Amino acid sequence: MRQMVSLNRKWAFVMAPEGIPSAMPAPAYFVNLPHSWNAIDGQDGAGDYYRGVCAYIKNLSFEDLPEGEKLFIEIQGANSSADLYVGGKHIAHHDGGYSTWRADVTDAVSRSEDTLIVITVDNSANDRVYPQMADFTFYGGLYRDVNLIGVPESHFDLEYHGAPGIAVTPIVDGKNAYVKTEVYLTGAKEGQMLRYSLKMPCGCVVAKAEKPAAETAFDAVIADVHLWHGRKDPYLYTAVVELIEDGKVLDTVQTRFGCRTFAIDSERGFILNGEEYPLRGVSRHQDRWGIGNALLPEHHREDMELIAEVGATTIRLAHYQHDQYFYDLCDEYGMVVWAEIPYISQHLPNGRENTISQMKELVLQNYNHPSIVVWGLSNEITMKGEKDPDLIENHRILNDLCHEMDKTRLTTMAIVSMCPMDAEYIRIPDTVSWNHYFGWYGGDTSMNGPWFDKFHAMYPDIAVGCSEYGCEALNWHTSKPTQGDYTEEYQAYYHEELIRQLFTRPYLWATHVWNMFDFGADNRAEGGENGQNHKGLVTFDRKYKKDSFYAYKAWLSDDPFVHLCGKRYVDRVEDVTKVTVYSNQPEVELFANGVSLGKKTAADHFFYFDVPNTGKTRLEAVAGACHDESVINKVEVFNEAYRLREKGAILNWFDITEVEGCFSLNDKLSDIMANPQGQQLFAGMMKQMMASGGKDSMMSGFEMTPAMMQMMGGFTVIRLAGLMGAANVKMTKEQLLGLNAMLNQIKKQ
Repeated sequence: MRQMVSLNRKWAFVMAPEGIPSAMPAPAYFVNLPHSWNAIDGQDGAGDYYRGVCAYIKNLSFEDLPEGEKLFIEIQGANSSADLYVGGKHIAHHDGGYSTWRADVTDAVSRSEDTLIVITVDNSANDRVYPQMADFTFYGGLYRDVNLIGVPESHFDLEYHGAPGIAVTPIVDGKNAYVKTEVYLTGAKEGQMLRYSLKMPCGCVVAKAEKPAAETAFDAVIADVHLWHGRKDPYLYTAVVELIEDGKVLDTVQTRFGCRTFAIDSERGFILNGEEYPLRGVSRHQDRWGIGNALLPEHHREDMELIAEVGATTIRLAHYQHDQYFYDLCDEYGMVVWAEIPYISQHLPNGRENTISQMKELVLQNYNHPSIVVWGLSNEITMKGEKDPDLIENHRILNDLCHEMDKTRLTTMAIVSMCPMDAEYIRIPDTVSWNHYFGWYGGDTSMNGPWFDKFHAMYPDIAVGCSEYGCEALNWHTSKPTQGDYTEEYQAYYHEELIRQLFTRPYLWATHVWNMFDFGADNRAEGGENGQNHKGLVTFDRKYKKDSFYAYKAWLSDDPFVHLCGKRYVDRVEDVTKVTVYSNQPEVELFANGVSLGKKTAADHFFYFDVPNTGKTRLEAVAGACHDESVINKVEVFNEAYRLREKGAILNWFDITEVEGCFSLNDKLSDIMANPQGQQLFAGMMKQMMASGGKDSMMSGFEMTPAMMQMMGGFTVIRLAGLMGAANVKMTKEQLLGLNAMLNQIKKQ
């Protein structure tokens, strides 16, 4: 029988070793797995986290070896390239940091004495393994489980692209499901048998057969099938296959599976089991504060419970293959999943083979999960242009590969906002989604819905969705939220507007908030806390649900609740202050110090009250049996603790001189460009800003297309300068002040 031994405990860790260790270091620094060496420096900003080679070293005791004629080491995640050495021998190399891989170590492990295992892991920059450019930290480490597996000589295949050795394909037709179960065998012998069983959750067998080992497929019918129906009814069957010799079970594989039909329609959106089933949800990165991506099962489960609480029906698992345990949770909770490989941001001329190998691993390792409905080919891959013939061919290869390996699912990809609607490569996958940040990265919130309407009118037969949208929020606050201020209030406003626009367009096949959780992005220096992307609905440590979390809960969750916004915004200067309440109940009543301020109804679940601000006021919102409380306090001077002063910022917006009736750096570029004098001045400014970059700038290679100009028009000049600075296109304080002085001379029309 198959035996698995965890190898997670007590690995000696060596950063930047000189050569391949041939013995246990003394003294040794020991770690347990999962482990990442970038758990701290990958989240503190400056983009200086260690990217290179590290070594994990373990003495494998011969007394702890599992039984079995064959031994395999299973590595579930080593980012991003790794080499395995056993007993001084190089056994295997693997490129791709997010998938499972295994290696046969039978001949390298001693049965009579301890064996030294060395795994070197390398997350350094290169030109062939994805990802290499992206807005998240590429944490190095053995950050998932490592196991030793013992099996008989005849066993279910362990080396087929890290796959589980069993593939189940259910096809639903009417009330029945036609289920094909296939297994992959190694070393099968004459006379061996395969015993197939399909079971309900109660253990009841609904189909079974016993066949010669040469017959590695079993076709069965489940009559009156119980469908997997997303959040409403995530029903799972189990397939078990046993390899038998002379009545003895040699090896066993099993997997859960779900029976469902789905379609993606360019007018009706997502359809599950013949029923329109709107996919409204979130994207998720797998890392945590102080842990990196070395998550434990309890971390994954907490993430899933938070996503379920918000009411999501779908998760985009960005931008790489996630832990098998999380896909299992998606099956159990009924989440509809978009799974993708890290073919992201920058097409690598030498990376094609790696995209193919990572796609094979993604599909084959996750084939049995009913939650997955689309395979993602790439994300924002046209950041530096969409016309590269090699990029287009790479996408055709991946699209064909997905359809060859899996004839039951569709393909998709996430397209960067600036990419033209008529780009050739967007017609390759079965469906598409766009990453739009109008209202945060340029433009304004009102542009989102109309953009999709325009695309839908231009390509009525292409199913389109919104794969990313969001804005950043930290513990900054204001009563006058403005794009780019990083306040919790602007984030709430932004998501209110996007919910109204996206959720009321049924042709959008899926919408995914970017992001469910704040996440590590060590190159970032925004919002006053470096090293993170703060677009999450929940903070990086999962301790605080931002107000925008409850905006989605109001629309998506059926669990009754009411939420008073602005709990962290206590001190307020205005005599009458706006208070927002979110609820999925039809009516909300607000009390101030026990006195009712009236009841309100709101079809969009957002309730707004004008509250007299005369001193310390205890607020209570009541909606049916639900209630929530908060406190506001009248102050004469704005509490500067609520205002962002960006560390390292050349200028903050409130430090800029403004002249009544004239422009300044705090005005939107589109308004300035509408003025002939402003247009002339801007042309010179852009030339100067672009020239201050270089070939290493993220802006190099970009075309100033009409779409980009439209996006940039929504920025204030000071914010545009800051974002350009993050892309290594810098202006000095003196240059900005000089530009502001010139803008102060131009009168608004």
